[in-house]
Amino acid sequence: MSQAGKELAQRLGPWQLWGIAVGLVISGEYFGWSYGWASAGTLGFLITALGVAVMYTAFIFSFTELTTLIPHAGGPFAYARRAFGPVGGFLAGLATLCEFVFAPPAIALAIGAYLNVQFPGLSAKWVAVGCYAVFMTLNILGVSIAAAFELFVTVLAIIELLVFMGVVAPGFQWQHFVQAGWAGQDHFNVGALSGVFAAIPFAIWFFLAIEGAAMAAEEAKDPKRTIPVAYIAGILTLVVLALGVMVFAGGVGDWRLLANINDPLPQAMKRIVGANSGWLHMLVWLGLFGLIASFHGIIMGYSRQIFALARAGYLPPFLAAVHPRFKTPHRAILAGGVIGIAAIFSDNLIVIAGQPLTANIVTLSVFGAIVMYIVAMLSLFKLRRSEPALARPFRAPGYPLVPAVALALSVVSLVAMVYYNQLLAAIFAGMLAVGFVYFRLTSHHRAAAEHDALLEGQLAPIDLP
Repeated sequence: MSQAGKELAQRLGPWQLWGIAVGLVISGEYFGWSYGWASAGTLGFLITALGVAVMYTAFIFSFTELTTLIPHAGGPFAYARRAFGPVGGFLAGLATLCEFVFAPPAIALAIGAYLNVQFPGLSAKWVAVGCYAVFMTLNILGVSIAAAFELFVTVLAIIELLVFMGVVAPGFQWQHFVQAGWAGQDHFNVGALSGVFAAIPFAIWFFLAIEGAAMAAEEAKDPKRTIPVAYIAGILTLVVLALGVMVFAGGVGDWRLLANINDPLPQAMKRIVGANSGWLHMLVWLGLFGLIASFHGIIMGYSRQIFALARAGYLPPFLAAVHPRFKTPHRAILAGGVIGIAAIFSDNLIVIAGQPLTANIVTLSVFGAIVMYIVAMLSLFKLRRSEPALARPFRAPGYPLVPAVALALSVVSLVAMVYYNQLLAAIFAGMLAVGFVYFRLTSHHRAAAEHDALLEGQLAPIDLP
């Protein structure tokens, strides 16, 4: 980077990047996904989850090529900017911002719900605000501290998920899982198929934000080597955990009682060990680590996206400031927090069609993710054609089939989400429209931004024949 005073410190190793990649997502194993049971039932949602797992696996193997080719804090924004110019960068950047800004308030509310199990008098919303205050501060204090903490809580969260599966396994019965497993129906039919598609946002929540590790690429010691390891190990870890948690939770009793709550794992375990068991209290307390890992990691992600967009002139330039002592994008961290806290208190705006606030925030976040996935895969195809000589330390395996699978499944997911969430789709489209108006009115910011070789050319070295 040639932008003096706007560089991020390069301090992250492979395990720290793995911790970020898994930690960004792991809260999705603790809550959010069970809303998919309300739409599709256990069997229908299992089909949805398997399809989404294929999409994410294909996507990550393809996305890694872009991340190692262009190790930039803007992540998808940088890839689309180089492939399609300023408008492409705007679309990918704003979609990514929607994904990463709306995910934390949903997670913060879930943290409040988990604590409410132990302390019924606590307000989930004010717990969520307290989480923002604590973890924005931790992120400002330095990327090494933040990444070390992320790795620590991620490992604890994985251990806790394994403990959950082990404790409830003796009470698992397959007949519980398959009981009326098609959205409350006894047999598969057209209504069940409809539920399979309607449940897509909640299956995506199992894996949402793993791509956020790309935004730490500028802070990696050796991104061309460490990012592929982190991504591939990360997606394999998450697929195993997601399927295991979903199946075991659904097989310990009437799964319909878990379909519209923010704490399905404690409630599932309660059926096996009772309300006063030490195992249950351990799950609640250690389960918080999974939520905290994602909450903390996504704050890292949204702050880097805001920072990169501001540095390139797509957001107000003052947001591109780096703290002189800690070398972190402190203003970007605070700006995303203000938006997230506003979302937490937006019940009257975001509670739509009788859905819980958390479910609708999750869906808005997933809209941003899916649009970004589509633009990212299109960027991969475009850069392969327009700049074939660029050095690609990691090439997408099975090209062009694997990226095409990721692209096709992403398009199907977007179409289904729009069909089943029309009002939320309109809100998301409105946010893109407002953002585009700002984009058109602020070309002078982009003209004044300093040259960035990763966005505008001059990548080296090239591949040798």
